[in-house]
Amino acid sequence: MHQRRRVVAAGAATIAIFLAVQVGALALVGPFESAGYRAVENPSNPANSAIYLGAILVATAVMLGTIKLGADWVLRGFVILSAGFVSLYVFSVLLPAPLGWSVAGIATSPLALAAAGLLAGALLFYPEWYVIDAAGIVMGAGAAALFGISFGLLPAIVLLVALAVYDAISVYGTEHMLALADGVMDLKLPVVLVIPLTLSYSFLDESPSTAEDSDGRAVEADGGEPSETRLASSDERGEVRPEGAPRNSERQGRERSESDGGDDAATDETADANSDGDDAAERPGLDEREALFVGLGDAVMPGVMVASAAVFAPASPLVTGFALTLPALTAMIGTICGLVALLWFVMQGRAHAGLPLLNGGAVGGYLLGALAAGIPLVRAVGLGPYV
Repeated sequence: MHQRRRVVAAGAATIAIFLAVQVGALALVGPFESAGYRAVENPSNPANSAIYLGAILVATAVMLGTIKLGADWVLRGFVILSAGFVSLYVFSVLLPAPLGWSVAGIATSPLALAAAGLLAGALLFYPEWYVIDAAGIVMGAGAAALFGISFGLLPAIVLLVALAVYDAISVYGTEHMLALADGVMDLKLPVVLVIPLTLSYSFLDESPSTAEDSDGRAVEADGGEPSETRLASSDERGEVRPEGAPRNSERQGRERSESDGGDDAATDETADANSDGDDAAERPGLDEREALFVGLGDAVMPGVMVASAAVFAPASPLVTGFALTLPALTAMIGTICGLVALLWFVMQGRAHAGLPLLNGGAVGGYLLGALAAGIPLVRAVGLGPYV
């Protein structure tokens, strides 16, 4: 019962972080638009989605190459600088600049610059789990708002669907996201959200030496630190995998589930025949695990749909002075439904890519809300200019 309460609490904390990212994005879309932060001239152009997806593929290849060359410090420095830059956008609209102040083309203030520098410095020198999570919320809200005001309804939908397919392929097919996740495990970067299951948990105490499971295989995760106490992990594009679960190629013919008491058991005779008999016993029970890891991209990408719906869907705000419309609200609800389903699969000991459920929930929720708001389907999906 105690461990069940811990898992429920961790799930609730994960939902709260997702909501913080999405509500933060809604709060930022107005100030970002006023500040002229939109990244493209024509946000309704579907080609924007193709360009962004291409950029993701290039960035993934560069990161894999950097890890292969052993230049981890380059990757760590780039991510921390990116975190500081995105947070500068956020703090610049929260802490308005004196007339004429700007840094790298961003109208900012000394306070905003100091806040962004403090965040980057904390990530560099003390990346404890609450520092990672705080930075993740700021970065996630800022990134979702920036992309939300830059991607109209059709480009946002195309982007989320494409990323969901790419996520599934990269996790279940090529598995290159798993290889990328293995490479960034011990860098302690804000590419994951860390939700402790115990009060004594410390992300700083996680050791790279625990990066292999009892069979000698590297524990696969997205952005999280591998350890024997890991409840679940997730890759940068959203793959969430129970700790100790094998790669997809190793899972063929085998399925495992966890009882409420946390013991692993093979669910079919084939698994019993093919395993060494000790693997299930050696995997840690639910009561032995200390943290849940979820990729930051899992929170950002559905948030893009929420922000885009708030800006581009022709619906009245539900709250005066706040960019929350019915389509944006139902996109949030759809995201949370997808997240609950994803967490349920994780608790059952099943490996899943995150974005198919999360992006699917966000897009599906948005479309239902748009129809409920009286927006024709053709206009809701952004096809009005083309038909």
